[in-house]
Amino acid sequence: MTRDATPWNRTAWDRQVARGNRWTVPVGPEAIAAARRGEWSVVLTPTKPVPRDWFPLLKDLPTLALASGGGQQGPLLSAAGARVTVLDLSPRQLAQDRAVAQRDGLELETVEGDMRDLSRFADASFGLVFHPCSNAFVPDVRPVWREVARVLRPGGVLLAGFVNPATYLFDEEAAKHGRLEARHAIPYSDFVHLTEAERAALVAADEPFVFGHTLEAQLGGQLEAGLVLTALYEDGDPQRELDRRMPTAVATRAIRP
Repeated sequence: MTRDATPWNRTAWDRQVARGNRWTVPVGPEAIAAARRGEWSVVLTPTKPVPRDWFPLLKDLPTLALASGGGQQGPLLSAAGARVTVLDLSPRQLAQDRAVAQRDGLELETVEGDMRDLSRFADASFGLVFHPCSNAFVPDVRPVWREVARVLRPGGVLLAGFVNPATYLFDEEAAKHGRLEARHAIPYSDFVHLTEAERAALVAADEPFVFGHTLEAQLGGQLEAGLVLTALYEDGDPQRELDRRMPTAVATRAIRP
């Protein structure tokens, strides 16, 4: 099996749309109507809405919803007044955004691409980059931060969510049965830490391959790219065993000076 996760992850997320994964289900017209009235919220992590004061003024703001397809955050930000471009690896995820835009009369652009390569966008193109928990699907997150810093204009804001690497220490099957058994090391990779049979099972279940990045790569990588962190919070998924003991998702706000 190739160690390039990109082709499979594109296919896996396309199939997750068919499976009805919760991150692929578009918002309804009532949510879009409310956003047009100024009543909206979006998430970077499993459950907590992003504080409204983390956002710059959205009116006509060039906004990149980065690896954020699925017809959820991008359309809501568009309805709230932003000029939104959604970039995602999965064609079917992007189709969800286009379906909402067509249904509700939104102006929204969709671009198929890899979050690590934003070369199609000029320097300082965006005032906001909204990047929910999705960089677990690339083996190296630092190129993502470098590209984000490049396409943000001075004073622009990055809102990002990511997975605490502690998540990947534990055996997934044991955790499903309420047992936390340390098995892996960080940084984590499905290609390094799982057996061939376990990876085959992921493929059979249409699950994408994941990577657990260190906090140095996630937080330090933003700083290395020249971004300035201004706020942070943690969140979790109460259905997961580890999250009942510690939050495993992190949201950050950073600006480009």
